[in-house]
Amino acid sequence: MPDNENDSLREAALHYHKYPRPGKLEIRATKPLANGRDLARAYSPGVAEACLEIKAEPDTARDYTSRGNLVGVVTNGTAVLGLGNIGGLASKPVMEGKAVLFKKFANIDCFDIELNEPDPEKLANIVCALEPTFGAINLEDIKAPDCFIIEKICRERMNIPVFHDDQHGTAIVVGAAATNALHVAGKKFADIKIVSTGGGAAGIACLNMLLKLGVKRENVWLCDIEGLVYNGREKDMTPQKAAYAQGTTPATLDEVIAGADLFLGLSGPGVLKPQMVAKMADRPIIFALANPNPEIDPDAARAVTADAIIATGRSDFPNQVNNVLCFPFIFRGALDVGATDINDEMKIACIEGIAALARATTSAEAAAAYTGEKLTFGADYLIPKPFDPRLMGVVASAVANAAMETGVATRPIADMEAYKANLDASVFKSSLIMRPVFDAARTAERSIVFAEGEDERVLRAAQAMMEETTDKPILIGRPEVLELRCERAGLKIRPGKDFNVVNPENDPRYRDYWGTYHDLMARRGVTPDLAKAIMRTNTTAIGAVMVHRGEADSLICGTFGQFRWHLNYVTQILGTDKLHPVAALSLMILEDGPLFIADTQVHTEPTPEQIAETVIGAARHVRRFGITPTIALCTHSQFGNLACDTGDRMRAAMAILDSAPRDFAYEGEMNVDTALDVELRARVFPGAHLKGAANTLVFANTDAASGVRNILKMKGGGLEVGPILMGMGNRCHIVTPSITARGLLNMSALAGTPVAHYG
Repeated sequence: MPDNENDSLREAALHYHKYPRPGKLEIRATKPLANGRDLARAYSPGVAEACLEIKAEPDTARDYTSRGNLVGVVTNGTAVLGLGNIGGLASKPVMEGKAVLFKKFANIDCFDIELNEPDPEKLANIVCALEPTFGAINLEDIKAPDCFIIEKICRERMNIPVFHDDQHGTAIVVGAAATNALHVAGKKFADIKIVSTGGGAAGIACLNMLLKLGVKRENVWLCDIEGLVYNGREKDMTPQKAAYAQGTTPATLDEVIAGADLFLGLSGPGVLKPQMVAKMADRPIIFALANPNPEIDPDAARAVTADAIIATGRSDFPNQVNNVLCFPFIFRGALDVGATDINDEMKIACIEGIAALARATTSAEAAAAYTGEKLTFGADYLIPKPFDPRLMGVVASAVANAAMETGVATRPIADMEAYKANLDASVFKSSLIMRPVFDAARTAERSIVFAEGEDERVLRAAQAMMEETTDKPILIGRPEVLELRCERAGLKIRPGKDFNVVNPENDPRYRDYWGTYHDLMARRGVTPDLAKAIMRTNTTAIGAVMVHRGEADSLICGTFGQFRWHLNYVTQILGTDKLHPVAALSLMILEDGPLFIADTQVHTEPTPEQIAETVIGAARHVRRFGITPTIALCTHSQFGNLACDTGDRMRAAMAILDSAPRDFAYEGEMNVDTALDVELRARVFPGAHLKGAANTLVFANTDAASGVRNILKMKGGGLEVGPILMGMGNRCHIVTPSITARGLLNMSALAGTPVAHYG
């Protein structure tokens, strides 16, 4: 890397760590502390009650403190990254970073603890003394062989998991990558020859794990800076290295590499030469994991053997062996069952979960995070990417299950399926609130046509539909384009085989479709020629005609284009005396709960009758999510204090609503803060009918509704489900161009629920 790039990276990294406040961590209170009553419960005298409960029953510490979700990241800084022995203080940025990864990927809280203690037994004593504080310990960046001594002592004396990530985290990810590399190469663990250049903590742990996966010890050749580890060698030896001694005479890496199926490098740059690669077996597997520079450049290895399967420790090459694929999730599973240890069975469960996930279809979220990369299982995609959100549910649940099966779980989970669903919900923000909708959708089998079938988001949603629901996707698009894009995205589904296709350029139903459209529109200025043109070019109109003809139950459109453009064709074709667009309802999933917003799209300046209809429709749809609707009619005017158009219309809408009994709570007109703040509302209007904070806000114009929706989405961290097109009998939903593949899946579940399920 040129010096100016190095300087730029250095400046950016230092700026990142220093501003807007030093470091990468902070501690936040999870309970309110706003008054004397809170203080009395949080500290003296109330805190004594929690203390006495824990004294009487130590296991309740998990119930009354953060210990059950708290990991200690402990180091003495003797083997930090590629920096070596830099000491505890200089290692602190790395340990803070590790804590951030725990929080980001598995929502586990951490304290980083850097100790000025080089003596392994003394350091182990310190760690053991920390047991009351933590639910688990992650040892980090401690040199070998000290790390072996420390971990052994701690595991023997402590009743919580102690896990040296440099050893076991690396071994687990290497195990997963090797599992899939052998799958690609058509080889088996029991048959392969391994040559390794890693005699440190990570290298030995990797070899130990590979033996557990089926590799034969006599097929492992370990080299270090002194050459082959052989019986009788005295220089730079440890008991851990001696366990892999081969023969009784010295040898070089070049001499033992011949016929090797797997090279495992955890040493230094340039150790593996191209001429050595040429001596390896057919379809060699090369794990060059030294950082920042691998044992051999992947391009240099492929220049010798084009079909080599290569992994490195770097993010700018395929197959990055990254511990973040493992440690957050193995700790998540261990903590959740109160495991007293992380044993081999839990590690192997972790390996199997990671490996299986890579062989499955790539998630849409991972694809979005790694735009431009081909994430299809094969030689260049052996293990999932760190930002694949499925890792939490798959790996943590596998680890938890293994802990229960091996008897180290003190708090077994009764319903593993529900546990996995909760893990997924913690990652996929929409998962928990969408569960009632998906449950309802599974009780019926509906055909859903997607107007923009060639969009990759739609293709991913279609595959997810087939995996998670009973609904049948129909995609409008050119078959050859759909085939190519499915393959490029690494999807298993194929047009004509797994889902039905409507080809706008050449479909046998074309005559029927344009004829139907012309029959509907003949007296509204549409000629036969125009009907033919629209049925060749307008996929929204094609999808709406299919629903009208009963060939699909619902249409989803709008992944590109303007909402009202789509709405025009939907209304033309699907509108009836009873079915007409009432409003668009958006569910915003926020940190403190769901909030529904209407009307975000349909009526620019709704009449009082339209506002009342929106409120009634919103109440019906909110119940679809298992939520009791509490609706506020929001304007700048507040309970009649302003003479303005929006206030007048809202007051008239209230009169319409009040004219008949309603089975839901509503109130208006009022400001948004009054709708959400119960105490403020009590001061402003003590007689308000609404009890509690509103969960549904209905506005007097789309500018206000859409503005609030977008602010919550862009600045409030809100995730949108919708918009839900109310009033059309669930026959169509028009999404927005910003929707994700998971958003489309959510909309398909809504569309897949018959109207009878929600009134």
